[in-house]
Amino acid sequence: MFQDTVKNFNINFNALNQRNTFTSGDVMTGHISFDLTKEMKISSITMTLTGKSNVHWSTGGGKNRRRRHYSAKLDFFDLKSVIVQQNSATGGAATFKAGTHVYPFTCQIPQGNFPSSFHGVYGHITYNLTVAVHRPWHMSKDFVTECNFVNRINTNQPELHAPLSGSNSMTVCCLWCTSGPIEMTASIEKKGFMPGETVKIICEFINGSSRTATPKVSLQQKQVFYTHNKNHRKMYVKKLMSSTGQLVSERISDRRTVIELTIPSSASLTISNCSIIDVEYLIEVSFSVRGSPDLDVLFPIIMCDTPVDAHPPSYL
Repeated sequence: MFQDTVKNFNINFNALNQRNTFTSGDVMTGHISFDLTKEMKISSITMTLTGKSNVHWSTGGGKNRRRRHYSAKLDFFDLKSVIVQQNSATGGAATFKAGTHVYPFTCQIPQGNFPSSFHGVYGHITYNLTVAVHRPWHMSKDFVTECNFVNRINTNQPELHAPLSGSNSMTVCCLWCTSGPIEMTASIEKKGFMPGETVKIICEFINGSSRTATPKVSLQQKQVFYTHNKNHRKMYVKKLMSSTGQLVSERISDRRTVIELTIPSSASLTISNCSIIDVEYLIEVSFSVRGSPDLDVLFPIIMCDTPVDAHPPSYL
């Protein structure tokens, strides 16, 4: 049996950066290694680098309802190369002796505007390196490892550095009585952030009502999945983080506070360059008064792979 003969098969990359990510045009280098417990005939060891995206969801089902399925697939690239080729002239196989075997490999990711790696509820964007061991009269044995691909957003865009602000207001009614105004103004220092970064939300409140109010902030990830031509779509909204500020007492005319929200380091990057998957982020600031609708301000932000300065670029 193959698994009894081949042990400790590993695919190792030489890291290009601390996060061990790759992007278009990068040259990937590394090596494969494995142990053989006894001799084995191997005709070749090949490598395939693929980039692809797929979505799938279903609706309906149940009594008297037909279940409908929706899906779409995209192939970005499919590159094949040979790591080891034995007796290529005759097409035969070579005998590999028992022991440890190590072979280097090199491949280059094509240039192109490919979307970042992503694993969502109804779809995925994946970049895989598959190493296949071919033996005479046997099916090939595949070993697959996923590469963390990032699409580097141009962080010189002025809108990523500019601050965002918004405001909202309402009055609270109780029977025939109307309270004083409830107002909220919120701002953040920029639009572009990195996973793991802390966002500072500056909030100013006026609570003219007779009830206490609670400020809250949350980070939401919106995943949207499409069929081809975007004839059908499926959306999923996930709350990644939330934080609650101090209560704002009734009849307060001016209250200023700063609420911090740390973006999870595992957050995916914003995706807007894939025709079947979008990934967007929103920071929601809400002012909650008991017995009344929340007062909300929404900030769309962009999740980047490189730092974004809070100040405009020097050429502005």
